[in-house]
Amino acid sequence: MTTAVLLAACLLASRLWLVEPVTVSSESMEPALPKGSTVLMFKPGPALGSLRAGDLVVFTSPEDGNAAVKRAIAFAGQTVAIEDSVLVVDGVPQAEPGIDHSRIDGTYFGPVTVPAGHVFVLGDNRAGSIDSRIYGSVPLESLQATVLLPFGR
Repeated sequence: MTTAVLLAACLLASRLWLVEPVTVSSESMEPALPKGSTVLMFKPGPALGSLRAGDLVVFTSPEDGNAAVKRAIAFAGQTVAIEDSVLVVDGVPQAEPGIDHSRIDGTYFGPVTVPAGHVFVLGDNRAGSIDSRIYGSVPLESLQATVLLPFGR
């Protein structure tokens, strides 16, 4: 009985403070995360300070208040632009093997500079994503988690 109670307490604590599943509710991260996919989010991730460009982050969307999953693109002081569908950070075109550039051909944005204490986020499906191009950079304190791994629909 004691073992069962301890196991239940550990599972509850893990879900509250460590990991939690989240379902992707839009097509904004396709093809990497199709709508309906579930991801495992790591809640301490943003606080650990090891966030890098390309990491998937979870935050509360300024658009609708729901949890959103997007890709961290740039951080404080960096300049972001999209030039004919190519992501450019600090004047350097970025390799993005998961992006279908033919679907977003002719897309232009920016340049904008990411303010201190913020992260610029984009959906992989640039043509169908509401992201930092619409609502601006996201404050770092708004990040709820980083995505550990996707696991199915």
